[in-house]
Amino acid sequence: MTKTVKPAKPYEESLLKALKDPEEAAEYLNASLEEVIEGDNIQIFLLALKDVAKAKGMSRVAGLAKLNRESMYKMLSVKGNPEFGSLWNLLNYLGLKFSIEAKV
Repeated sequence: MTKTVKPAKPYEESLLKALKDPEEAAEYLNASLEEVIEGDNIQIFLLALKDVAKAKGMSRVAGLAKLNRESMYKMLSVKGNPEFGSLWNLLNYLGLKFSIEAKV
């Protein structure tokens, strides 16, 4: 008798569900910042931030952050180069904040 294995859920569905929680989102973004530091590639953070925004609803978040939805997609793309103020607004409306600490 052969046992049937159910296909796994796509990871994105469970990731986006988890990222709706601000604590999970903060941990995810902090982990991406660690990757940025190691690899000197800011796009890792931008793509992680895009995942968090998708979890909350891109159109809704864009409106709350007073950003054009298309501009937000560009800003959070691999070639994105967002202004600090745009990132500040986006994080604020995602229920997150910047934190700076000394290098050790």
